Amino acid sequence: MNITEVRVRPVRSDGKTRAIASITFDDAFVVKELKVVEGPSGLFVSMPSRKIGAGGYRDIAHPITSEAREEIQTAILAEFEKQAENPVAAVH
Repeated sequence: MNITEVRVRPVRSDGKTRAIASITFDDAFVVKELKVVEGPSGLFVSMPSRKIGAGGYRDIAHPITSEAREEIQTAILAEFEKQAENPVAAVH
């Protein structure tokens, strides 16, 4: 599968979430509600998840291989950085 579109919407929050993203594969399948999160080692992409039980979360969509995870994260973080460098162009 090829990544054909990445959308990133920066969020203003006091928490660690910096943006919400969606990613489209082959112009045919989209995954929404990925989060760009500020962690102790820098930014990373959190997969969409659902709250379960008392305070736990479970991913509802996620890559199977580490290579796929890296490709998704690289594409989303690149778009996030692009928008951070030129915020006026990022507004549609």
